[in-house]
Amino acid sequence: MTMKLVLASASPRRRAFFRDLGWEFQVIASNADEEYISGESPEMMAERLAVAKAKSVSSQAGESWVVGADTIVVIDGTVLGKPIDEQDARRMIGMLQGRTHVVMTGVSVIRPDGAMLSHVEKTEVTFRDMTEDEVSAYVEQGESMDKAGAYAIQGKGTLLAERINGCYFNVVGLPLEHLSSMLAELGWPLSEQWRVRR
Repeated sequence: MTMKLVLASASPRRRAFFRDLGWEFQVIASNADEEYISGESPEMMAERLAVAKAKSVSSQAGESWVVGADTIVVIDGTVLGKPIDEQDARRMIGMLQGRTHVVMTGVSVIRPDGAMLSHVEKTEVTFRDMTEDEVSAYVEQGESMDKAGAYAIQGKGTLLAERINGCYFNVVGLPLEHLSSMLAELGWPLSEQWRVRR
C-alpha cells in the first residue's frame, strides 16, 4: 500500500530529507503559534511546538500521515530561535563560539485515525573558538537568517563545529532514525519506508 505523508513544515531542509528518502509527500505549512510559554523547559517547548504544528495541519490532511517538527538551540537554559537581523545573528554565534550547546528537535507524527507519537531528540554541538572578525564573516555570507541559533551545520556552519555528540540530522532539523522508528511504531512498515519510488 502507498502511505501518504504531509510535512507540516516549510523548512527546505526537511523537504530535502523526504525527497532524498524517496517518500511521496505534500507540504502544508503550519500556522501554529510559536510563542514561548512562561515556565516551560526548552524540551517541553520543542515537543509542544512540534505537536501543535502537526495538529494544526492534520485536519487538512485527509487520509495522510502528518509529521510536525520544531528545532531550537539551547545554551545555559536560554533558547535561541531564528535571528531577527545580522546583529542578532552575530550575538547568537558569539554566545556559542568556544562552547557546547544543545540542539533539540521536537517531532510529532499523527496517523490518519488520530493516533499520535511525539519525541524530543537532543544533540550536543561544540563550536570552536572564534574571533569577532570570524563571527562577522560567517554571518555576512548569508546562511544565518532562517536558522535556529543562526547557523547551518549542513552549510558553511560545518566549519564552526569542533565536535558533534549525537544525531547530525537532528542538528540539520529532523532526527531521521527516530522519525523512522515512530512511523514504524504507529504502523507504517519499514518495507514501505524503504521502497524506491519511480
